[in-house]
Amino acid sequence: MRCLREKLRQANLTLQTNYTEPTVNYQQRGGTAGTAWLQHWEIRLNPVLLQENQQAFIDEVVPHELAHLLVYARFGRVAPHGKEWRWMMESVLQVPAKRTHRFAVQSVQGKTFTYLCDCQRHELTIRRHNRVLRGETEYRCRRCGKILRYDVRNSI
Repeated sequence: MRCLREKLRQANLTLQTNYTEPTVNYQQRGGTAGTAWLQHWEIRLNPVLLQENQQAFIDEVVPHELAHLLVYARFGRVAPHGKEWRWMMESVLQVPAKRTHRFAVQSVQGKTFTYLCDCQRHELTIRRHNRVLRGETEYRCRRCGKILRYDVRNSI
């Protein structure tokens, strides 16, 4: 929270604005470190990844998500990691504009299901697997273009 408040103060001074502190909750799940909920002025953080990567999380994820909120407040809907976001990160918040984290996510990954095509194995999340089972969608390999088929040998 200290980092968030400091970066927000810095942005308000630089931009000559008075943006309020966003709501922060710790309900982000899976391998995603954080998300910015633009219309709600809210940042959602992954508590497990925060605990496992405290300093990097504070230095990178918090400013990254705050920048999304600030860009939305200043420019409206724009490309998520476009020139406005890069400007906000580098010029206003003075943080390198990195789009993705490099945290180990093994501890937060859910069960995956093996699917096959003609050229490789694919690991689908339980959400995608269930969509296939319900007949809602099918997935294709980006390399060979074949429809993925469930590998029942690895279903145990």
